[in-house]
Formats: sequence, C-alpha cells, structure tokens
Amino acid sequence: MDNQQASAKPQPALRLALMWRGNWRAPDQTTNHPERLAAFTSSLSALGVEMRLVVYFDEDIEAARRALLGCNGVMVWINPLADGRDRTKVDALLREISAAGVWVSTHPDTTLKMGTKEVLYTTRSLSWGDDTDLYATHDEFALRLPVKLIVAGPRVIKPLRGNDGQGVTKVEAEGRDRVRIQSASDDRVETLSLGHFIERMREPFGRGPMIDQPFQPNVGAGMVRCYMSLGSVVGFSEQKPRAEETRLGAPAFGMNSAKAMNGPEAPHLQDLRRLMEDEWTPGLLKLAGLEAGVLPALWDADFFLRPADRLPGSPRFMLCEINVSSVLPFPEAAAPLVASNVRERLERR
Repeated sequence: MDNQQASAKPQPALRLALMWRGNWRAPDQTTNHPERLAAFTSSLSALGVEMRLVVYFDEDIEAARRALLGCNGVMVWINPLADGRDRTKVDALLREISAAGVWVSTHPDTTLKMGTKEVLYTTRSLSWGDDTDLYATHDEFALRLPVKLIVAGPRVIKPLRGNDGQGVTKVEAEGRDRVRIQSASDDRVETLSLGHFIERMREPFGRGPMIDQPFQPNVGAGMVRCYMSLGSVVGFSEQKPRAEETRLGAPAFGMNSAKAMNGPEAPHLQDLRRLMEDEWTPGLLKLAGLEAGVLPALWDADFFLRPADRLPGSPRFMLCEINVSSVLPFPEAAAPLVASNVRERLERR
C-alpha cells in the first residue's frame, strides 16, 4: 500500500456518550436533556463526533456499561442527590470505564476534589475565599459554631454534597441561647433554641462533614455563574433572589431558577473572567492537587457579589460553590467551544 492509499484509509469515528439519570419509577419516561443540549449536540455533529444518548438506571448498570465501553468518552449529567438517590453506583461505574480507557467528564475523583463544598475550605486562601470552616464531626460543630455566631455573625452551613440548596441553612444568633435559621431550598424561617438546632444537626453529620461560611449580606444583589470549559471561561449567567424585596427579618436566601445568559465577552464581567482564567483556576488546581488535564469539559463556579464596603483590594466576588455534576443550562454561544474541547480530549484517548 502506497502513502496515498494509507492516507485515504478512513479513520475510526470518535464516539461520545451523553448520559443522564432516568426515572426509575417510569423507565420509559423521556427527559428534556436532548432538547436542552441541542446546540451542543449540533456543534459536536459539525465536528464529526458521533453521539450515543445513554439513560442511566441504578437497576440496570450493565446496559450503561455496555454502551459506555463502546464509546471514546462520556459526559455525565447526574446530580449528587436526587429523588432519594446518590451517585455511589454510577461513580463506581465511571471509575471502571475510565480504567478501561474511556474519557470521563467529570471523573468522580475530580468531583471529590473540586465539585463538593469542601473546595470552599480547601481554597479559602484564594482571594475568592472568606472565613470558611469545616466541621469533621458533630462534636466539633457543637463546640465551635456557638463561638462563630457570637464573634463572626450569621453563618451558612452546607453539606459537602448536594444540589438545589438541599441542606443549606443560614444560622443567626438571637441572644445567647436562641437562633433563627433559614433554608436555602425554600426560604423557610424558624426560631428555636441553640441547643435544639445543634442536636437537630446530629443526623446530617451522619452523612459526612459540613462546611461553614460567613453569610453574604449582599445576597440581594444576586449571583453570577461563570461557565468554564477546561481552563477557559465560555460564558456567564446572572440570577436574582426568589424575592426581590427584603421581608421583615428574612431577606431571600435562595436564587430564582431563571438566568440571564451572557457570552464570555460580557464587558461588566471581564474582571471575573481574568481572575478565573489567570488566578483562581490555577490556584484551585494547585490547592486541590489536580492536574490541568482532569478539568471537566463543562463546569461552573457560582459567585456572590461582596458589598461595596469590602476590604480594600479584595475582588468583588466570593465563591459560593463549584458545579461539575449537572451543568444545565449554559449559554448557546458556549456550545462550539465546549464541543471543540471535547473533540480534542477524545482524540487524546
């Protein structure tokens, strides 16, 4: 065979699985993932990447295993907690297929280092951080939280894994022996004794450590989400609180689901773009002990805006959380950039 014939030999197709969890109570029920990912899948097709849509069920891991092993890579949209289920089984499967040579975004080991709330504690020394604490046990929580409330003011307690505000609680002292708590999932407010609250938290500690952040008093200014592909910013969104007006003693805590989307060139967010690309993402990798090559093809970081009277020289953004498990939606303009990065990762396998 001469060189011309060899170069004409067709190359094997690059095949990417797109996987999300199905409804195990109604296995035939469709999801809206294909519609929400339409711009992305169109961009992948334009780059010659074949796609296989995989609906995952804990009850039929073997079907998912067969599908994934027939692909060069997989991107996964599965929340940490949903409908009473976690990612224990699917993460074990993803580790297995990664070991077999399939590219996984996001790999479960990467998720543990940058996609849980522990990253807020690990990277607290970066300028996106604040006075963040970690309670490894309920005993530590019971000992240190009362002092934090008196010395540092209102706190936000977060489990390491979760989504949609599940288990996230604002705690504020009312005197020495009572606290007012507010849930991020629904803004529900309660007032109870400090001892009762601490005892109530014993059960969540059975699922692991908890993070403690200072409450951001400028929460009414909303939240900015920075969409990333590998180490580059590919877009932004902006959200407002569920209630624009401050209710008596309880400003809105959680955010509306509606998002105003912006491309990476949004003029009013270029300071955030520069910080994410030049300072914070490299700092995250160093502090978390990660290589740049394991960064997800699609991830995001959520930021609150600090108040105008913040410390001189500090950036106007404070990290709220990093999401790597189920990033939807994202700006349509980001789709070609993400698709190009995915193809490049597939070609490396």
